[in-house]
Amino acid sequence: MEWFLGLGIAGLVLLLLAVVFDGVLDGVLDLDGVLSLPAMAAFVSMLGFTGAVTLAATGFGAAGAAAVGVAAGGGTAWVVVRVSRALMRDQTGAAPRGSDLVGVSGAVVTPIPGGGGYGEVLLNVAGLHVKYSARSTRAVPAGAEVWVAGVLSATALEVREVER
Repeated sequence: MEWFLGLGIAGLVLLLLAVVFDGVLDGVLDLDGVLSLPAMAAFVSMLGFTGAVTLAATGFGAAGAAAVGVAAGGGTAWVVVRVSRALMRDQTGAAPRGSDLVGVSGAVVTPIPGGGGYGEVLLNVAGLHVKYSARSTRAVPAGAEVWVAGVLSATALEVREVER
């Protein structure tokens, strides 16, 4: 049983090393993406702990416990590989840049004084409501609909009131 527990603990240590040193150990071991270090750690841990539990709870000998551990370890490693591949394929769109805001409509939440003073507008950017500082050449009251005419900085915009 000590051997199985030792394998389980060794797998956990291997997993800790894989997390701490991220891709460094994969490069050192030259795995070429065939099998990831977390998958190997999951296999070794599950083999050890399942083998120990099987040995203690059943009448199987060491060979039977090892067979059950290998099956459980193989299944766990397969799940880890599938989940990590799915996470690696999860690509999101590029983050919106300031220039992407030009032409976006929004609503004034803090009145914008005319002649260079700043107020605040609420825009819907990539599905999120974002508040920006805004200025306009004319005074714009709260609640008015505006569209972005230009980007002054990362947090400030030039807006124009929508005329209907």
